[in-house]
Amino acid sequence: MDEIKSIEQRINEIKETVGSGRAISALSGGVDSSACTILAHRAIGSNLKSVFIDDGLMREKEPEQVREIFRDLGIEVDIIDTQDEFFQALKGKIDPEEKRKAFRSTFYTIFGREVLKSEAKFLVQGTIAADILETKGGIKTQHNILEQIGIDPEKGFGFKVVEPVKDLFKPQVREVAKELGLPEMIYGRMPFPGPGLATRVVGEVTPERVSLVRKATQIVEEEIESLKPFQAFAVLLSDKGTGVEEGKRKFGEIVIVRSVESKDAMTAEPTQVPWEILMKISKRMTGEIPEVVRVAYEITPKPPATIEYV
Repeated sequence: MDEIKSIEQRINEIKETVGSGRAISALSGGVDSSACTILAHRAIGSNLKSVFIDDGLMREKEPEQVREIFRDLGIEVDIIDTQDEFFQALKGKIDPEEKRKAFRSTFYTIFGREVLKSEAKFLVQGTIAADILETKGGIKTQHNILEQIGIDPEKGFGFKVVEPVKDLFKPQVREVAKELGLPEMIYGRMPFPGPGLATRVVGEVTPERVSLVRKATQIVEEEIESLKPFQAFAVLLSDKGTGVEEGKRKFGEIVIVRSVESKDAMTAEPTQVPWEILMKISKRMTGEIPEVVRVAYEITPKPPATIEYV
């Protein structure tokens, strides 16, 4: 492997940092947090508590899938239902940065609460190099880069943060995850943002709008899977458009489909998706999601755009 430190070095660093103390892992099911959870489990064993915060902003059936995968790996995961808290925090917020701040504050408040229950003094999270560079560069504020946004987790929440793969980019993290024995559905899955589907709803984030974009994203992932893009998803716009249903005008939702190719998430180019796949995505969305009347494909590279919309 080409990463700066070996897996054994990473495990030993966690051992040295945590010692005989307890740690809690912020597990989302993505490759970054999954790799970090396995590393921490190998380092400190039963002194690690793994928690999945069900914020209501994840993929379809994500909490149950994560619990099953990690149970097979010998790690029990506690699923904490906090959907009401997140949607309340996001209520009425339109500005992307305000939404990210609301998510971040809620996320760490909840984890601070879980840390107190567990008596853990360390939080293991899947920060990677791209998160740090984008926050430092002012591209967008990643929710997990606390030192860059003026949060001291030890003073504010009572724990220290452990970031075992923060020097790696996504392809390198995938290599680590594969070598650790994680299944392909984890190490090979497309990136998913920390704030989840909140970053794929333009405008206010509500349970109804998240449910819609969740269905749309599932369709995109299913239909585009054969192309193996770096990242592909759906975005729900705040504007609406006019459609036709049973010979009558219908005012409904507009969904953007985005698929990109990238090596490190710092730059990206749009995927050249075959026309027949785009048409199938469009027909499925307008047929299976009654609220959707228009589907468009996004072709802007990064830069000038970011990969995610919000």
